[in-house]
Amino acid sequence: MKILRVMAPIVGSVLALLASGAQAADIKVLASTAVKTTLEELTPQFEKATGNKVDITFAPAAALKVKIEEGAAFDVAILAAPITDSLAGSGKLATPATTIAHSGIGVAIRKGAPKPDISTTEAFKRMLLDAKSVGFTAAGATGAYLKTLFEKLGIADELKPKLKLLPGAVGEAAASGEIEIGMTQISEILPYNGVELAGPLPPDIQSYTYFSAAASPASKEADVAKAFIKFLATPLALAVIKAKGMEPG
Repeated sequence: MKILRVMAPIVGSVLALLASGAQAADIKVLASTAVKTTLEELTPQFEKATGNKVDITFAPAAALKVKIEEGAAFDVAILAAPITDSLAGSGKLATPATTIAHSGIGVAIRKGAPKPDISTTEAFKRMLLDAKSVGFTAAGATGAYLKTLFEKLGIADELKPKLKLLPGAVGEAAASGEIEIGMTQISEILPYNGVELAGPLPPDIQSYTYFSAAASPASKEADVAKAFIKFLATPLALAVIKAKGMEPG
């Protein structure tokens, strides 16, 4: 992409500045699956420019919160903002955290299937009631919000027989035909070849999840951890964030 080529020298300069005076090191990052595709593209560029190595564990933010509370060793955590704030409040994360991106909920369908009308809340309700199966991941902020939304829309009881709480990726389940309709963060739908984004939830019922990064107070590579977090706010990182279905900040 032309914009990435133009920004490359700028980002290179930023990375050189971030890395100056620091010896190469390995850092461990715990990150929400919502930012997986973004970090998979950006991390090799950070490693190449700085000489540092980044080992990332991806999982739902709620599961990573438990790991951190149980004493897991890490240098940087990138999680849903409410979880980051909670962990910072208990001294498990350093402050201040840096907001990286936010993402809305999207509707996933199998590639080639007729696109449902979800342009309004009423159309969205009809789509759910007409669907043979509806799936989402039980853990995390999106699942909790959807359960509340179904109650608010007055369709929770009607949906109950067709709901599937998924242990894995919603996009994968929609692509395989395991579910007819899937709902998750838009950034978790786009990576799958066999699935399509039918669209975001209607604006009046949309919910945005903000993701923020913070270092571990116990990190032995604090300078590299801080450099990695700063890198996620560079122009190149912001362009990749948008390309992966999220919005910066």
